[in-house]
Amino acid sequence: MTETRRDITNFFIAGINYKKTDAALRGQFAITPEQYDKLLAMAPAFGIKELFVVSTCNRTEIYGFADTAQVLIQLLCTQTKSDAALFHSIAYIKNGKDAIQHLFDVAAGLDSQILGDYEILGQIKQAAKFSKEKDCIGAYTERMINAVLQCSKEIKTKTELSGGTVSVAFAAIQYIRENVAAIADKNILLLGTGKIGRNTCKNLVDYLQTKRITLVNRTEDKAAGLAAELGLSHAAAGELAGEVKKADIILVATNAPNPVLLQHHVADSGSKLIIDLSIPYNVDIAVQELPGITLVNVDDLSKIKDATLDKRRAEVPKAKKIIAHHISEFLDWHEMRKHAPVLKAVKNKLQALHNCDLYTAYSSRLILQQAVVDNETKIQKVINGMAVKMRTQNQRGCHYIEAINEFMTTASPN
Repeated sequence: MTETRRDITNFFIAGINYKKTDAALRGQFAITPEQYDKLLAMAPAFGIKELFVVSTCNRTEIYGFADTAQVLIQLLCTQTKSDAALFHSIAYIKNGKDAIQHLFDVAAGLDSQILGDYEILGQIKQAAKFSKEKDCIGAYTERMINAVLQCSKEIKTKTELSGGTVSVAFAAIQYIRENVAAIADKNILLLGTGKIGRNTCKNLVDYLQTKRITLVNRTEDKAAGLAAELGLSHAAAGELAGEVKKADIILVATNAPNPVLLQHHVADSGSKLIIDLSIPYNVDIAVQELPGITLVNVDDLSKIKDATLDKRRAEVPKAKKIIAHHISEFLDWHEMRKHAPVLKAVKNKLQALHNCDLYTAYSSRLILQQAVVDNETKIQKVINGMAVKMRTQNQRGCHYIEAINEFMTTASPN
């Protein structure tokens, strides 16, 4: 398949997020690191050279240069549980400047399930880094990603869009605080000590003022390390059944492709609050059918309201203004990049003209009257002036003749 050229008109994003799909449906299109690796390896066969995929609890999005968005969707869905037809029927698709705007909005936290959630920026950065390591990020996409990162950092510094403490992990703490009495007397079990699990654990300690927490992780050393750091308990994965029975509150942040907490783990173990922070679900949905069990997922948590969110909403206009500025700068660079072949051709012509006998005879007369100017400096000055005019005026054909005339008549930089 022919490789797609990299140009803004061929830049697409196709994705699904929390706005129109629930966590169960999003889970069918979640991409694990192993699947991401396979997807990138298959990209050349689809004619795709530059792309990256963002897959979080709130969204799965594929960004890249392609002839159509459908090609990107077909590539993505080679690695998902459900097919491309379903994804296309529920996806949003954006192209060109609209796709770029969407990427900037997502990175800033404007499109997050919890407004201003800054974790998405790190997830985008990690996704792009992974693609670059697999030679699926070139100069154009890297420039775009860098612009996005700089923009989001400026928003973080100059606004309060991410101010306060609001995230899915913190929303779990709020839910417990509002729905569980006598928290200090409750036994808490946390499954998973990756990034989300670690953040959740620290929030449990800091905001609920409890240390009756047991950590379980597939790699026991990670659980043991975090437990030692925070003064908590840990247990091996093989002891899960016993720990589940002792727990009053269970939080699951394991990021596994399939459920790790099953109905038989929970059956006949008394009343429990179970909070599933994973996409796809890592708690078997059948668990909620058991008596005394309350099961809460990420979509439920996102509905929690907080005064911090009101403050964040007031910062949205400031963030949008910063985004508009950075997008304008990127599009200016894009326009200059389009003119690069023309500028290079003119520069080559001017360098050839310098060696022309007619020009040599003409310039020798000027040298008697004016200061001698280094030829390369003179050519670069002409090219810089031409570049500015091409960016600000739509007179592409005229600039070539004008550049030659300026080169012929200019012998001094003043």
